[in-house]
Amino acid sequence: MSTSAGQSGPNGVVIVGGGLAAARTAEQLRRSEYSGPVTIVSDEDHLPYDRPPLSKEVLRAETDDVTLKPAEFYAENDITVLLGNGARAVDTAAQTLTLADGTQLPYDELVIATGLVPKRIPSFPDLPGIHVLRNFDESLALRKEAATAKHAVVVGAGFIGCEVAASLRKLGVDVVLVEPQPAPLASVLGEQIGELITRLHRAEGVDVRCGVGVAGVQGDDRVRKVTLSDGAEVDADVVIVGIGSRPNTDWLEGSGISVDNGVVCDDAGRGSAPHVWAIGDVASWRDQVGGQVRVEHWSNVADQARVLVPTMLGQQPASAVTVPYFWSDQYDVKIQALGEPEATDTVHIVEDDGRKFLAYYERDGVVVGVVGGGFPGKVMKTRNKIASGAQISELLG
Repeated sequence: MSTSAGQSGPNGVVIVGGGLAAARTAEQLRRSEYSGPVTIVSDEDHLPYDRPPLSKEVLRAETDDVTLKPAEFYAENDITVLLGNGARAVDTAAQTLTLADGTQLPYDELVIATGLVPKRIPSFPDLPGIHVLRNFDESLALRKEAATAKHAVVVGAGFIGCEVAASLRKLGVDVVLVEPQPAPLASVLGEQIGELITRLHRAEGVDVRCGVGVAGVQGDDRVRKVTLSDGAEVDADVVIVGIGSRPNTDWLEGSGISVDNGVVCDDAGRGSAPHVWAIGDVASWRDQVGGQVRVEHWSNVADQARVLVPTMLGQQPASAVTVPYFWSDQYDVKIQALGEPEATDTVHIVEDDGRKFLAYYERDGVVVGVVGGGFPGKVMKTRNKIASGAQISELLG
């Protein structure tokens, strides 16, 4: 934006999305003393809300309030929120956004914060009882069915699948967790930690089946059974598909905005077209070595907003070394990860009491990450070691 923080063109900043990235961007704009129009556009009917609780507290009926900021916040900060009318197309030359109802919304700067859409299994019939879990309404629908369900099959043992399995067990539902990989989260955290997570779920009564996929589902008025790739048939009142997500960029087709596993951006969130930016799960930012990285962690959004917004406003962004962080709540165990652990790293399990665990991840002699289950203090104590690129021997000594 060529104007200073206190000035603005007549159309201001339009933010597309209804989650954390949209809310944080709007909040950061006002914190940075930007006084022009700020508009959030969302295809959902809810104010921007937090998604991590959907597979946990919301599904377990412990809360229905996951709104990030109340309506008063948007009113007090003069932020317009357009709900139930999502973006459908962008004309970057005219700097206009076309909404679902055909409205043309002009912008001076456009921030894409549309997040992810869950992957589905194309061969599955459109039967009641089959769910994905990405938005609030989907969580409520699954919660309603889980109240009377006896048997659930969760397809995919990533973070969402594991959290859903844990929540359904707490609700008293029998759960079969199906994962083609050798262990839950094996592709993210490696097989060793995956085995410890398998142990956790089996101790809670989940039937964890790894190295097997889903061949099909059967039912009449609703889903009744799931057939696995090894020929086994499993009863299912509900089926939850948690096989990952992809960036929500289909609506950008034909816009000329570069998309490759997300909206392609520079290291400040600037897209390929003028006056276009992207943040959060949908954004692929250039990293320090010139590669493109898309990070799906909750804590990443605030870090990006503190870079993107000042850059847009012609201000100096705060420079800070940030250590990536993410977590997953499963039963009474908070699984936390600091740094950039990868499945191919050397894993050192330094604590394991049969349920809780702590592991360091080593790459070329350097500690690159730590993963802990039930050891929040010990995980966080390693932040500086990871940030400084400490030798693994410093932690193991």
